[in-house]
Amino acid sequence: ALGWAAWKTYLGRPDTDNTRCMSLDVLGDALQVSPQPEDALPVFETKLHLTLRYWSHNEEHILMARSRITTCLDTLERYDEALVLKRKIYARRVATLGVSNERTLSIGNNLAATLLHVKIWDDAKKLLGDQLLPAARRSPGANHPLTMTMKKNLAAALFMNPEHTRDDLLEAKIIMQD
Repeated sequence: ALGWAAWKTYLGRPDTDNTRCMSLDVLGDALQVSPQPEDALPVFETKLHLTLRYWSHNEEHILMARSRITTCLDTLERYDEALVLKRKIYARRVATLGVSNERTLSIGNNLAATLLHVKIWDDAKKLLGDQLLPAARRSPGANHPLTMTMKKNLAAALFMNPEHTRDDLLEAKIIMQD
């Protein structure tokens, strides 16, 4: 109800009004946790189209709008579609902010989680072990919750892979004990 109230309140404002655009996010977020989360996707897509139309120079806003779509696709269990978009977002974050940036690390971890969900074990292992974890250990640090989640995801990539080796299992065990 709050999402619809926000949208109705600001609907009459111009497309370029920041409050109107934020009300789309509020509406989409509310719909995503509603009994019909599929209703959120067109709202987030509308926000992305407005962002591309009026703020095409603002890559941060574009990436944030695309990230909301990936979250919605995850909620709808449309992981393959989310994966394609998450790969693009991660690549842009690396190119613009670097791999050590906390936003980059966060979207990278989300990408790794989706890779695990769709059982692309080797890509998840490579992303986490070669790129994300080394950067996360430096900053924000080895004991940061995001770094700990990445460790758990790497252990899962090693353990859950049906073609895992004994060394993979030992590495997963060491990671979880660390």
